[in-house]
Amino acid sequence: MTTEPSVDPKERKLRRRRRASSLREKRVLLARRASKAYGDLVAVAPLNLSIRAGERVALVGHNGSGKSTLLRLTAGLLDLTGGRIEVCGAAAGSSEARAAVSFLPDDPVLYDDLNVREHLAYIAALHGVQAELDSFDDLLGRIGLLHRADDLPARFSRGLRQKTSIALALVRPFQLLLVDEPFIGLDAPGKEALLGLLDDAHQGGATVVVATHDPLYVERVDRCVALRDGHVIHDGPATPDEVLGLVGG
Repeated sequence: MTTEPSVDPKERKLRRRRRASSLREKRVLLARRASKAYGDLVAVAPLNLSIRAGERVALVGHNGSGKSTLLRLTAGLLDLTGGRIEVCGAAAGSSEARAAVSFLPDDPVLYDDLNVREHLAYIAALHGVQAELDSFDDLLGRIGLLHRADDLPARFSRGLRQKTSIALALVRPFQLLLVDEPFIGLDAPGKEALLGLLDDAHQGGATVVVATHDPLYVERVDRCVALRDGHVIHDGPATPDEVLGLVGG
């Protein structure tokens, strides 16, 4: 009988660093001359973008700059006019890419006849997560929805519908989290709760891309990608003040 030789603690630490470095180099989102046009209206000009595993990115720009279109193209909800977008090596919109992406839109899409818990159970089951209805209580408590868990979101205010949509985006597995203007309609406790949940997703290994110029999120990110008229005009570090200049400029 033979035994495996023991591994020196320093060698073990070095191996972990190498694995972490390898993960960081993995490209979760890759756009190659990706574009979207509606007739003569160009929503996203041919652009190139690469986002690595574990990065946290703020996507900024004025209204109509192409942020939402780029997120929806990546999520597979829109068809490209030209170029290619890959998610974890698979074409955007393919079953493999959809399995890796969770998308939180700026306009919540909810069912009229399901209460909040039933929404969560349904979305979780669609993605292979089997759970009892009360297993979602921790998430609902953090986002401030536990007291409305058995109510129909169709009767909710804009802020409560947004909180429901946030919970739906986080209840399923994902490698890439795409979020479009999530802070609109949220009260101060709701914003703090969302920031904490985004922190948790990032710390859990997910790549997180949020379209927002809210300084509370911008100051947390690794990089900022700014769009103007469908073009990338900045890609790199940016302070909240610099982001406001990019959005307004």
